Amino acid sequence: MSVTTQPRPIDLLHLGREHVLCCWQIGDVIIDPGPATCADTLLEALGGEQPKAILLTHIHLDHAGGTGHLLERWPGTEVWVHERGARHMIDPAKLVNSAGMLYKEQMAMLWGPIVPVPESAVKVLKGGEEVPWGGGFEVMYTPGHAQHHVSYLHKPTGMAFVGDVAGVRIPPAGAVIAPTPPPDINVELWHQSLDLIEAWNPTSLGLTHWGRVDDPAAQIAAVRSCLDDHAELAKDLDPEAFADAVRDRLAKSVGMEVAEAYFQAAPPDQLHAGLARYWAKRAEAEAGES
Repeated sequence: MSVTTQPRPIDLLHLGREHVLCCWQIGDVIIDPGPATCADTLLEALGGEQPKAILLTHIHLDHAGGTGHLLERWPGTEVWVHERGARHMIDPAKLVNSAGMLYKEQMAMLWGPIVPVPESAVKVLKGGEEVPWGGGFEVMYTPGHAQHHVSYLHKPTGMAFVGDVAGVRIPPAGAVIAPTPPPDINVELWHQSLDLIEAWNPTSLGLTHWGRVDDPAAQIAAVRSCLDDHAELAKDLDPEAFADAVRDRLAKSVGMEVAEAYFQAAPPDQLHAGLARYWAKRAEAEAGES
């Protein structure tokens, strides 16, 4: 694999649509390889070369579902993942069951086979570590979107690879969405994670949905605003009314063709479900304190 340390976005063309899923290549590293349904696209883009490491921001299937499938082809490649997600990469049964309740009959079409990752390949992260490959990455624990979410700062370029915590922005549009699927959304922790990313003072952000952002401060501010706005909206509206409101706003902002890529990356019904669970958990915690 090329030793260049310049980050390269690879469009995984999920379900044939551009700018939904991005896998990043930095030298001998790839970040968030996507689902097995996109494996052929990724392999073609890599020219058949094997990376030394796969860095996972988190284990949601759109980011990491194809990891085990790729390890069947790439024995010896390391998989770096947060400790709360590592066990589900090694034994994905619980992950598959949980995702199956969300995606139902669409599971195979969306994600393909979910294959276990050999335990010997897994490098467990807590946050604060450094990954030596690709020129070197600093690791930070960044929950809020998911309990097992980490971000990576590429030390040679100052670019931060932030998974979903810095939001969804589909080029060429500038609209930003905070993706809030169940079950782990925590608005307060999410804001704290954005504080930590800002403290890195990154030169740019690498989004999985989608691509490079050269104004990190504006992107982070937009994610904060959307997260708070959608949280209040989800508290006041039922799932159908919430989804209609989000769809209508996006269609008016970016046009329906681009909006469909947003909806594929962050389905509006899932945005509501994650926030509704967040509010329910908060109410339970507050009741327990009284």
